[in-house]
Amino acid sequence: MVIVRHIILAVLVGTIGIGGALGCSPGEEKRVRKQFTLLAKWVSKDTEETTFAMADKAQKIGRLFAKDCGFEARVISLSGRYGREEITSYAAQARFQFSRLSLRFYDLEIDFPEKGTAETTLTARVTGTLKSGERVDEIHELKSVLKRTDNGWVFSDFEVVEVLEK
Repeated sequence: MVIVRHIILAVLVGTIGIGGALGCSPGEEKRVRKQFTLLAKWVSKDTEETTFAMADKAQKIGRLFAKDCGFEARVISLSGRYGREEITSYAAQARFQFSRLSLRFYDLEIDFPEKGTAETTLTARVTGTLKSGERVDEIHELKSVLKRTDNGWVFSDFEVVEVLEK
């Protein structure tokens, strides 16, 4: 009887362990990370970029976001909920102001609080040169939420965390 209990306990523990591992599998984390990689790639801009390439990248940026995405960024006075078309438009306008632009993400931490939801914290660095010649080099801490859809993970909320300066 004791052996049967041990076997049942081992099967239960194994089942829970496998279920937990599949619930937030490395595959899903990799897919979430890929969204940040794509966002950085499509926001970034070379000096030789054509108008067609710029429009194409802006469209691709829009597809990374949910149909209704929340933004909270007091540092640039951008707060509210925006549709994909608005995000595409803002992305195109912002990229147009730069002759060169680079976006990099660091220290990405991903948590899956429930199925189909990923919460992240990370550091973003934006560097570039405006068409006026002015250099930009900014670092911000971000929080974001991604939702799993039939087409993969999309950004549903972004928040720029205000860091107190000394």
